[in-house]
Amino acid sequence: MIEVADRLHSVEEYYFSRKLKEVNLLIASGKPVINLGIGSPDLQPPQKVVEALTEGLLSPNAHKYQSYQGLPELRQAISGFYKTHYDVNLSPNTEVLPLMGSKEGIMHISMAYLNKGDEVLIPNPGYPTYQSVTKLMEAKPVFYELDAANNWQPDFEDLERLDLTKVKLMWVNYPHMPTGTQPSASLFEELVAFAKKHNILVINDNPYSFILNDNPASILNVEGAKDVCLELNSLSKTFNMAGWRVGMVVGDNKYINDILKVKSNMDSGMFYGIQKGAIEALKCSSMWFATLNNVYRERRDLVWKLAEALNCTYDENATGLFVWAKLPLHIKAEEYIDLILKEKSIFLTPGTIFGSQGEGYIRFSLCAQTEDLHEAIRRVSS
Repeated sequence: MIEVADRLHSVEEYYFSRKLKEVNLLIASGKPVINLGIGSPDLQPPQKVVEALTEGLLSPNAHKYQSYQGLPELRQAISGFYKTHYDVNLSPNTEVLPLMGSKEGIMHISMAYLNKGDEVLIPNPGYPTYQSVTKLMEAKPVFYELDAANNWQPDFEDLERLDLTKVKLMWVNYPHMPTGTQPSASLFEELVAFAKKHNILVINDNPYSFILNDNPASILNVEGAKDVCLELNSLSKTFNMAGWRVGMVVGDNKYINDILKVKSNMDSGMFYGIQKGAIEALKCSSMWFATLNNVYRERRDLVWKLAEALNCTYDENATGLFVWAKLPLHIKAEEYIDLILKEKSIFLTPGTIFGSQGEGYIRFSLCAQTEDLHEAIRRVSS
């Protein structure tokens, strides 16, 4: 047998890839499992988006290789979207790079800038891919702790006490996943100042701006942010297009060109029809967001009832596609979700998969029909 590369010894199979095998086996055996673990939107994209994809299939250009930088009109649509919703000016020709989902952007950015031994600031709790990709690059994760006492935002006094000489990148994610915390009025300004002081590239991973959130924000709205910041964004949650794999990285032309050097060696362009659909999505009116959030608001009310039935507490001001709930004292997250899965056939996410600061918390997804949520409440209440 051929030995795997040393880098694979530093990471494990993604939690949901592993856990869903167990859940699917239970379903196959006849268990009526309600899945509240995954943030995969179950709603449909806008109809005009599907129509644009369908029409794109018939284009003479549909089956050819596409530009590594995406269609010019897609970059223009991304630029217009950022101006309309974030009041951020972006050049569609030099400051926008479409991606096959923002997750690939985490890898591309890391490959563009990290050498073996470089260090990366990673939120705890935070999206597990930040850590795994850092390890795959043979760089060192340096965790900065977030907690409820500080509203799940960085403590800059603690950050300043660290040895930052080897830190090259810093991952931030606001609105925050998994907690749903919005950035404070000053957070992005503090991050930009911190990045400039220590010559660190800060990347805000921003796919949850429009879910149950009336105040979408971009770190690039801060003066001087383009000097030291990038932003990732995605159509997955905003337009129910998770399986389409459409995202973007935006920022200064120098950074975009660096990332393009990696990306252009990794794929051969995004499928034409998907790009045409994405263009239509980015042009959606505010009515789309209002309609989408009416559905999620109804579901969230039910998830809050479910959390209460499990004796959990939660923050009603949190936003996004999940409810982050605190367990009663002395209950371990992973043991608890395994118990609920076994006894109630409900799959939840333990907070510990997002880091040690997630111990004592569980996460509920809003990507489930109201009928399933009512049934989940019935199960735990009986």
